[in-house]
Amino acid sequence: MTLSSKLRCLRHPSLAVALALAPTASVDAQPVVQDIGQNAPQTVAGQTFQAYLQTVGARARREGVSDATVSRVLTGLVPNQRVIELDSAQPSRSTTPPPIAPYIAQHVGSSIIARGRSRYAELSGMLPAIERRYGVPAPVLFAIWGHETNYGSYVGDFDLARSLATLAWEGRRRALFEGELVALLKMVDQGVPTYRLKGSWAGAFGYPQFLPSVYLRLAADGDGNGTRDIFSSPADTIASIANYFRDAGWRPGQPWGVPASLPPGFNANAYATKLAAPSCDRVHARHGQWKTVSEWRSLGVTPQRALGGEVLASLFQPDGPGTPAYLLTGNYRVILQYNCSNYYALSVGLLADEIAR
Repeated sequence: MTLSSKLRCLRHPSLAVALALAPTASVDAQPVVQDIGQNAPQTVAGQTFQAYLQTVGARARREGVSDATVSRVLTGLVPNQRVIELDSAQPSRSTTPPPIAPYIAQHVGSSIIARGRSRYAELSGMLPAIERRYGVPAPVLFAIWGHETNYGSYVGDFDLARSLATLAWEGRRRALFEGELVALLKMVDQGVPTYRLKGSWAGAFGYPQFLPSVYLRLAADGDGNGTRDIFSSPADTIASIANYFRDAGWRPGQPWGVPASLPPGFNANAYATKLAAPSCDRVHARHGQWKTVSEWRSLGVTPQRALGGEVLASLFQPDGPGTPAYLLTGNYRVILQYNCSNYYALSVGLLADEIAR
């Protein structure tokens, strides 16, 4: 999933989550990263990279980070040209979304389903307590974990401090990435070992691909050992994703959505939403109006799994007439807050359903 889709979903830059590694290993498969060097050109406010690091260090100290941490993390950093190239290569938004079916086939395939079910079975003993604590079904949490890093198979090997410093210095999203760099320094100040500071080129890390600010705010201790280890602990990872979903407004007892059948000749476009979303408007514009399930039934739209008649849902038929359709609940919007892309959110929902079977 693209960086731009994740940026569009952020509820607030300081609470930004999941500028995550895309669900392929190709980004971090680059064998070499290129140094721009100490004599780098000027970008942000006419500053060289080293001068900019001094600015960031001063801000971090004002926010309570120790001199020792600032020195240990920032000393010796040089810009990463590969990160700049990857950021610049982010695709622009297409006016016509491509079909969603090929994406689903790729990201909800037999391999990731089988691995998800296997991991789910291995960890089943700890899941009831996490579900009770946060109110989020474990299959949804596993689907996020699987979609982000294939259940921890790949998490990225970019130097996080170097990547975030480069992105902030480059200047296109300075406020976001400078804040994340300072948050990374706070993580180290709180005891996160520097050897853990590896992740995606965009600064996300760990099994759930959190940004530093999200780690500080929402990472959770799922196994009760006093640490929040989303780098190697499945329990902490699942609890942290659950904590994020609870914070984002997940409604316990409701699914993300259900497949729906439509009557012959049904025109879904006639029920397109008339509301403008405050963020991710192009993503939400593809959804139908909010109606109760009973109201959808009266129009001939039939949910294929149990869904209470009073539940509000919107109709989504992403690939047009004659293709699969879904009734989406408000919990689908919570998945969109992790990554504002219908491709991502629908594939997570469908993967969760498969893991739960």
